[in-house]
Amino acid sequence: MKSSMILLFLPLLLLAQENSAPSLKVGDPAPNFSLPYATQDSVAEDKLTLASLFGKRNIILAFYPADWSGGCTKEMCTMRDNFSELSKLNAEVLGISGDYEYSHHEWAKALKLPFKLLADHVHAVARTYGSYNNDYGMNKRTVYVIDKSGEIAYIDLEYKARDLASFNKLQDAIKKLQ
Repeated sequence: MKSSMILLFLPLLLLAQENSAPSLKVGDPAPNFSLPYATQDSVAEDKLTLASLFGKRNIILAFYPADWSGGCTKEMCTMRDNFSELSKLNAEVLGISGDYEYSHHEWAKALKLPFKLLADHVHAVARTYGSYNNDYGMNKRTVYVIDKSGEIAYIDLEYKARDLASFNKLQDAIKKLQ
């Protein structure tokens, strides 16, 4: 009887867990992951492992809902248009959505995006980072900055693609790491 009760409520417990607020905060170690990716030049044959970037540059993880959509195009084009400045601040941009790396490649090529787009098709990384919208089945628009030591230095869980104030806050967070 008890085991049948547990089985009955298990889906509800899993759903509650999936919809719970993210537990990551500034100062926490950034959860590591490995994901396939693409650039405007190619679809990579290997996966990018986040920890392999630690110690080199500060990292901007830009979670977004979908390639080819209006808000996401605006967000990634803002990153592209400011890529030179972000690079001078020793920051590497990584865009992450649930789209496959083949879509990423074509989109990056069309928009001339100079950074990697990571494919988190099952949204495991987005869930880990509290950047998954269960109601819509896609990533939320959120931004994390990870410092060179691998710690979370900045979180914006309500990043606004069409509001430069969000980008300016992100850029200020990167500047503080210099």
